[in-house]
Amino acid sequence: MATIPAVTRISPRLIRILGCNPGPMTLQGTNTYLIGSGKNRILLDTGDAGVKEYISHLQKVILDERIRINDIIVSHWHHDHVGGVDEVLEMIENKDTCNVWKFPRSDAPEPEVKNAKLKELKDGQIFTTEGATLKVVHTPGHTTDHVVLVLQEDNSLFSADCILGEGTTVFEDLYLYMKSLEIILKANPSTIYPGHGNIIDDPTAKITEYINHRNHREKQIYAVFEENPDKQFNEMDIVREVYKETPEQLWAAAAYNVNHHLKKLTIEGKLLECVDSEGGNTWKYVPAASL
Repeated sequence: MATIPAVTRISPRLIRILGCNPGPMTLQGTNTYLIGSGKNRILLDTGDAGVKEYISHLQKVILDERIRINDIIVSHWHHDHVGGVDEVLEMIENKDTCNVWKFPRSDAPEPEVKNAKLKELKDGQIFTTEGATLKVVHTPGHTTDHVVLVLQEDNSLFSADCILGEGTTVFEDLYLYMKSLEIILKANPSTIYPGHGNIIDDPTAKITEYINHRNHREKQIYAVFEENPDKQFNEMDIVREVYKETPEQLWAAAAYNVNHHLKKLTIEGKLLECVDSEGGNTWKYVPAASL
């Protein structure tokens, strides 16, 4: 795993500033991006709140480049992407005119931003600045409000947390997440700039790897039902079958993923969700003739 510098000039139109917030979920930290080649730039994501080192690096880039941030785009509601908005606005000279954009959440209130009113992103919305044209693509699954950005000049893509530079990501809704991966695959991006981890130079291989990983696990889960069509199973029943080789201390985490697969298979009509006598959830096989 290559070390990500605090500041990287990726191209004449793109500078990456690391969020300086490393952790198990953020890897080396959140990747934030200054996009454009002229005086006015767009900032994608802002890292966590309270990270002075990040604000210092961003401020130095702004001063050295003699630029200003006209628009901040937040990829989704997670704190390591939206948390730094207020401090970025406090640091820049044009905080009263800088727009902060975010796709609306469908399942919860918006995160609190004190120094600006969030403007509503729309699927397909276009942002233009000197040297860069960005198209917003709504890609729910990781969260309901998640978006990616397509840089139209070279068809590269900012994937935020939908696709990471290392490992796989978590998701709120697997069914929607898989649909979003297919959308990104169809876009055929030339390069992916992820929200965490290093640049992905072979996007098709990475996206296919993500899709295949989830499909393989789903086939294992569905096979348990196909082989036992008259039985009902709960999450832990499936975990004990599918994750036999996984240490038991990791089974709770495995159950989280299994639950998402069970919900996806239910949406697709392949399983039926039931409530047992104790009020718990179980699932059973739906014969193909019933589909």
